[in-house]
Amino acid sequence: MTTLCFDFGNSRLKYAVFNADVCTQVTYMANDELPTILAILEAHKPQHTILSSVIHHNTAIEPLLATHSKFHKLSATSALAYTIPVGKPETVGADRLALCAAATHYYPSQHNLIIALGSCITYNYINQYHEFLGGSISPGMRMRFKAMHEHTALLPMLDAENIYPLIGYDTKTNLLSGVLYGMAKEIDGIVAAYEAKFNNFNAILTGGDSSYFAPLLKSKIFVDNHFLFKGLYAISQSNNT
Repeated sequence: MTTLCFDFGNSRLKYAVFNADVCTQVTYMANDELPTILAILEAHKPQHTILSSVIHHNTAIEPLLATHSKFHKLSATSALAYTIPVGKPETVGADRLALCAAATHYYPSQHNLIIALGSCITYNYINQYHEFLGGSISPGMRMRFKAMHEHTALLPMLDAENIYPLIGYDTKTNLLSGVLYGMAKEIDGIVAAYEAKFNNFNAILTGGDSSYFAPLLKSKIFVDNHFLFKGLYAISQSNNT
């Protein structure tokens, strides 16, 4: 059985192909127009599809997906393996719902903090009783570079690099050090605060920018760039039967 999991984030649109329980492919999409979606459906002929979207996507794709598969759009009303005892569960982003689903599936009976590095950093805490209690959100890597560029007269806009010094020796390396080491220390500090508060604690790092930070972190963190897709697949299994 083939399942397509669509993830529409603020920075990228992408989908994953699951054959049985195995993720066999992750692909970036150019857009969410009907011909693009139809071509993907024709190429993979899925039995199930699921969509996680945090953007104003093209809603015309939803009936198209429903016509070609058993389709589910992820929301707070989806059947989930955990509860959301917060004030307004309907405001929780679909991406965060998927991450918590993966945590309860792969690391049950633990306190889990899932750290997702995208346009923003989201810290998503779900306890050992499978209650998603929230967490925190801070600016992501590119947002930090962009903010310094747009809110100053002379600082350039940079892209991240994998090699950079702790002590910057020019404008570029000062910016790289500030953003990348700064984010790494932020992540380490938040993980340490959770570790001090909870026993039986587990931290997972995911998202497209993980590779820049995993080597810098002192905390014991599992890295899984496809963690969100694994959560979407688990939710699809529960909601598309």
